[in-house]
Order: sequence, then structure tokens, then C-alpha cells
Amino acid sequence: MSIFLHEQLHRTPALINKLRDFPVTVCGAGALGANITENLARSGFGKLRVIDRDRIEERNLSTQPYYRSDIGAYKAKILTNSLYRALGTTIDGRTQELTPANAKQLLDGSALVLDTFDNSTSRQAVFDACTGSQIPCLHVGLNSDYGEVIWNPIYRVPSDANDDVCDYPLARNLVILVVAIACEVVVSFVSSGNQSSFTVTLADFAVKPFSV
Repeated sequence: MSIFLHEQLHRTPALINKLRDFPVTVCGAGALGANITENLARSGFGKLRVIDRDRIEERNLSTQPYYRSDIGAYKAKILTNSLYRALGTTIDGRTQELTPANAKQLLDGSALVLDTFDNSTSRQAVFDACTGSQIPCLHVGLNSDYGEVIWNPIYRVPSDANDDVCDYPLARNLVILVVAIACEVVVSFVSSGNQSSFTVTLADFAVKPFSV
């Protein structure tokens, strides 16, 4: 019996086969990136790459799928190991900083890129590399009680005014809600090529289509 039995019954075997062979790169292994990577792996995606240079800190544990014993280790490496133990899925974990100089190389071979970085410099590097290489890219971000899931052609990289702030408000429920929406958008894209963008607000539980 397949470990993806329930997904297969919901999605159809044909779609599960497509998910298994569809190369996806997740940029960032923090609150959004780590949970998205885990969700995609548990949904049947079999060709996942995750890129993150950071190490796990205690403050990450409430919103990210890591354990106290993981503190100090590289996020990408721990995520790779834990998903292999859970599912037998081999994740291509890269413990590197993505920069304008290496972005094209790190994203090479991707059929889809998800940008979940928490700083504008890295988001811009992903945006530029995907635009230049014509790789479909989905940007997923959070700010207070707001979340967004926006495709590259209509995405605007935010200003760097609040970058690299360690102490910021972040609700786990918003993280999980945005992750679920992003993953469903990804599945829809693989299934039909549809590129739907959304905004999310936690205070009123509103999920709305995004348009420019």
C-alpha cells in the first residue's frame, strides 16, 4: 500500500505520478519554506530541492518543523534527513546562501521555484533568476496577520526597510494557513498550468484572489 494512498484517492493516480516527477525548488527553510517542503513531500512530490544557509535557533521551534535537539544544525540538512526518515523521500538540501551570482546555478533544473525568503535581497535574486531563465516562480510571504501567494509576473519585491528583524509578530495559524494555500496552488499548477494568486488575512479568515 502506498504511503500516499489518501492523496491518491483524492488527486487520482495520474496526478500523483505527475507530482512525483515534477522538480520543485523551495528557497528558504524557515516558517514558510520548511512547512511547504514537508507538505509537498507528504503530498507525493518526489523531486524537491531546498536552499537555506541558516541554522536552527530556539525561536524557530514554534513555527518550524524542527526539534530542540536540532538547534544549531543547518535547517536544510535537518529537513532533508527528517523527511527521508519519515517518507523515504530524498530531498536535495543545499546549505548555501542564494545570491545574484549563484542563483541561476542553484535553480537550474527546476520546473517550479517557490520563494519563501525573509529578506528582499534574496527575494530579488530569485525573482531576477527566474525571470531571466523563464522558470515559473511562486512568491510566498507573511507580514503581521497578512500573507500572500503571488506568481512572478505580477509580484513586486518588497522594500528592505524591515529586513533581518529577528523579533517580529508571527502566528503559527497564519503560517499553516498560507502554507496550505501555497501548496494547493502548486498542485493546481502542476495539474492544469493554472497560476492563481491569493492574499490571506488571519483576523477575518479571508482568502481572496490577488490581482494588480
